[in-house]
Amino acid sequence: MLALWDLQKSLPIRGALLMAALALGGCSSQLADLTPADAQAHPREPGTYLPVHDLPPDRDQAVITPDQRAKIEAELAAARDRQAVAAKDAK
Repeated sequence: MLALWDLQKSLPIRGALLMAALALGGCSSQLADLTPADAQAHPREPGTYLPVHDLPPDRDQAVITPDQRAKIEAELAAARDRQAVAAKDAK
């Protein structure tokens, strides 16, 4: 008897929650189309593929000189060694 009473009380609540979920679910597609006023308009036609075969011209000179590269590698190695010592001391 008690289980039937609980079912009778919870059934209208569950029904109301289901109806609210369905009503709000129907609005979600319309809400997704809304955009802020300052947003740029997106084109409705599908975009084209990026030109993957159009490469920039080769550089005339190296990005960094070998001297600069050696200096940077030495600085990185020194920083790595300092961190290894600091980590060992922290343990």
